Amino acid sequence: MKEILKLGLILFIITAVSGGLLGFAYEITKEPIAEQVRLANEEAMVKSFPQGEKFKKIEAEIPEDSNVVEIHAVYKGNVLEGFVVKVLSKGFGGPIEMTVGVSKDGMVQGVSILGHSETPGLGAKAQEDDFLSRYQGKSGILTVVKTGASKDNEIEAISGATITSKAVTDGINEVLDFIENHLDADNF
Repeated sequence: MKEILKLGLILFIITAVSGGLLGFAYEITKEPIAEQVRLANEEAMVKSFPQGEKFKKIEAEIPEDSNVVEIHAVYKGNVLEGFVVKVLSKGFGGPIEMTVGVSKDGMVQGVSILGHSETPGLGAKAQEDDFLSRYQGKSGILTVVKTGASKDNEIEAISGATITSKAVTDGINEVLDFIENHLDADNF
C-alpha cells in the first residue's frame, strides 16, 4: 500500500511540475505568437489590396452560414477604395484561410493565402503568386476550368489540384457575393 502511495505521489509531482512548465511556456510565448499573427494578417491585407493606405476593421452582419471571418474597409487617404475580407474555404486537405481584396466596383484586387493543409507540391501551389494573380481584375461569378481559361470569368486550375483551385475560387466567390449583397460602400 505504501509503495502505491509513494508511486502516486511521485507521479503527481512529475505531472504538477510538467503542467507548471507548460503553463509558464504558454505565458511567455502567447504575446509573441499573437504579434506574429497580427503581422501576418497585415501583410496579407496589403498583398490583397496593394494600393490601400489604411485598413479599418468594420462590424457588419455576417450570415450564420457564411464562411466570412472578418471585414476591413480599405482607404486611400480618406476615400474608401474597397474591402479586404478574410474567408475560410474547404480545400482538399482542410480549410484554406485567405484574404481577398475587392474594390468598390467589385473587382478583385488581390488574394493572399494565410493558411492551408493542402498537398505539398500540388494544392500548396495555390499560395504562389503565379496562381493567385489569375484572380486580379476579375469580377462576377468565377468558375474553374481544367485547361485554357478563355472567358473573363474563368480561372485555369492548378494541374493536379482542381479541388484546391475550386476551393480558392469558391472563397473568392463568397467574398464577392458578400460584398455585393451585405455591404453598402456608401456607409463607410
